[in-house]
Amino acid sequence: MAKSEGENILPFSVNGKTAIITGAGSGINLAFATLLLARNCNVVIADIGLRPEAEQLIAKYDAADGPPRAIFVRTDVTSWTDLNRMFERALSVFEEFHIVCPGAGVYEPYWSNFWHPPGSQASRDNEDGDRYALFDINMIHPIRTTQLALSHWLHPGSPNSDPVSPQNPRRVIHISSVAGQMPNVVCPMYGASKAATTGFVRCLGPLEQTVGVRVNAVAPGLIRTPLWTDNPEKMMLLDEKDGWATPNEVAVAMLRCVEESDLPGGTILEVLRNTTRNVEALNDPGPGGISGDASVGSNNAKGADQILGWLQEKEIWGRRPTAA
Repeated sequence: MAKSEGENILPFSVNGKTAIITGAGSGINLAFATLLLARNCNVVIADIGLRPEAEQLIAKYDAADGPPRAIFVRTDVTSWTDLNRMFERALSVFEEFHIVCPGAGVYEPYWSNFWHPPGSQASRDNEDGDRYALFDINMIHPIRTTQLALSHWLHPGSPNSDPVSPQNPRRVIHISSVAGQMPNVVCPMYGASKAATTGFVRCLGPLEQTVGVRVNAVAPGLIRTPLWTDNPEKMMLLDEKDGWATPNEVAVAMLRCVEESDLPGGTILEVLRNTTRNVEALNDPGPGGISGDASVGSNNAKGADQILGWLQEKEIWGRRPTAA
């Protein structure tokens, strides 16, 4: 994929643009939506539901006389039909979109968890379902959302929209995790999904030079969001001394990935408490290698001990699916 001669990458600003953000009903993605709106960027909040703070944000901006605006599109990101509807709604309201963040994700919930196999009591994954919900949310949805965005940008259906190019750039910002850079027995499926996200983003790095689409990602560590605070089984892994970063810190890093010229396609920005750094593709020191904060819960061993207990439970690991 060679860059055509004379094609220069133009500066990109979110001012006056439109963004689609999945999972923006809470947490990091809500913080990013809030930051974009403050920068005069319209936002499509796509989620299966909204926390009160997200409802307040939409109420503030949806009724606005002028830009920026925020609208909510109820979206189950595991449904490709819903993802298509999300894009259609964005185009019907704003005519175009310039930034896509497939940010919705889950952290090894019991209902789709390697240590609670399909068919066990806690799992919602069907033994005959041929899929894990965690991968549908964390891995398949970001890939499919990126495909759909590229399809529109390369071949827009409206005569008023010009195709994407290095002179007419667009942005995709993914959310990976430090869990994609380091082993953690507590969350193997989550770690696998985030390692896949990092690899996917790296592979699409050349698109910025060739067609004008920058695909980057942030890799947060411990972030104080409902994904943690609303789940006691996750909070038990932490200690009071563990260092949280804030959703706003991650949102700022996401904005940097979108706007800053020295963060080209394929960049992964790690975000720990008070620390943001570029994750190298090769020979990287790993999470906390620069800051000294490994960003793993101090009580992670409790989670490992709990797993050993689960492995001995016949109700969880003694099932043998039978062929029809």
